[in-house]
Amino acid sequence: MNYDDIKEKMEKTLTVFQNNLSEIRAGRANPAILNKIKVDYYGVPTPISQVAGISVPEARLIVIQPWDLSVLKEIEKEILKSDIGINPNNDGKVIRLSFPELNEERRKEIVKSIKKIAEDAKVAVRSIRRDGIEEFKKKQKDSEITEDELKMAEDEIQKITDKYVNEIDEMLANKEKEVMSV
Repeated sequence: MNYDDIKEKMEKTLTVFQNNLSEIRAGRANPAILNKIKVDYYGVPTPISQVAGISVPEARLIVIQPWDLSVLKEIEKEILKSDIGINPNNDGKVIRLSFPELNEERRKEIVKSIKKIAEDAKVAVRSIRRDGIEEFKKKQKDSEITEDELKMAEDEIQKITDKYVNEIDEMLANKEKEVMSV
């Protein structure tokens, strides 16, 4: 019996979860928060990283230096429209994003949102488990596999699911620790 398809789908869910976590700011400047922001560059929605150099000169500062200064105002406008919660500081040549020190209340809000993202990832993994088990039940109904093989498949799928849920929990715990200790 082949479980590669199930593992692959769960692995993709884990990757999406990791990407979502990397975009959450924990008091430190992380250029990943800009990943989803696209600017209109000559009529084409383009990621900021493709129209500007992005650097992190210090722990709570991101500097965005466009290669073409005509796109500077557009970058500023898109950052303001996004939900990253930081006001850009434009000096005509570069845009600076200063990350404020996080207070306890804000840290707790961030942890709450991280837990929601983790729960969504777990739901996705469990959904993949359900679909996989349904597939094997259909095979058993069509007499392609025996009842014992179905039971073995269910057990194996559960083990795979547990592994990925544990990885999500581990990543959640690490991110939670990072947010609360910054």
